[in-house]
Amino acid sequence: MTPILVLGFGISPAIAVGTDLLYAALTKCSGIFFHHKNHTIDWKVVLLLGSGSIPSSLITISILEHLKKTGFNYDDIIILTLGVMLILTSIIILIKNRLISFIHANHDDSYFVNFVRRYRPQITILCGCLLGCVVTLSSVGAGAIGSAILFLLYPHKKPISIVGTDIAHAVPLTAIAGLGHLHFGSVDFNLLFGLLVGGIPAIYLGSIIGKKLPDKVLRPLIALLLLAMGVKLILSQAYFMGQINMFLHQTMQYLSALWLSLQQ
Repeated sequence: MTPILVLGFGISPAIAVGTDLLYAALTKCSGIFFHHKNHTIDWKVVLLLGSGSIPSSLITISILEHLKKTGFNYDDIIILTLGVMLILTSIIILIKNRLISFIHANHDDSYFVNFVRRYRPQITILCGCLLGCVVTLSSVGAGAIGSAILFLLYPHKKPISIVGTDIAHAVPLTAIAGLGHLHFGSVDFNLLFGLLVGGIPAIYLGSIIGKKLPDKVLRPLIALLLLAMGVKLILSQAYFMGQINMFLHQTMQYLSALWLSLQQ
């Protein structure tokens, strides 16, 4: 929803991300109830992901709030992150079937597979940290990328369990990230209300249309659309490298000051 709000309606990137995060949290709540009722949520994996993503999201929110107080315009950082995440999501959509086939093949002698098996909980927490940061910055990643990570780390789980676990993790993450954006004024409630009124029927209509379209047509179409939006967002940032350097400099200053204050 965020790229459509930014590119199609000219909404401020920060407002689009903050509003979309709360919209995602509200619309996915029923999914948790459904999957929990059908025992298709692995709450242990949700806890591992959340132990990384929630603190990461809170730290990202704290950094964004500090940047806003210093007068730094972080819209370019949001747009760049959003563009990269859209491109990654489009790639994952295209290679999903091959990825699943590779995962379920026998790779017992692979160093990578053995490494993942040995450090699976730690890797899950680390992936949660990455998701917490990018979802808070872009509102993208908790869906396709989150489920791809779970497919890689837990290949023997049923697909429905992967989806349920991903949704159960996405709801608290997007809710906390959205409330963080709300804290420093990056949520438009009129826009949120409009998205809920129009979005929920659209989801139902889209699910009906999606069932009638063959997967070999729908999957490339969605991937191409996401790829085009991601590339357009990145190309719109002519001076993004300078913004990144400034962002990193401000972030390191803030984290250094926070670390010194904790030491006292």
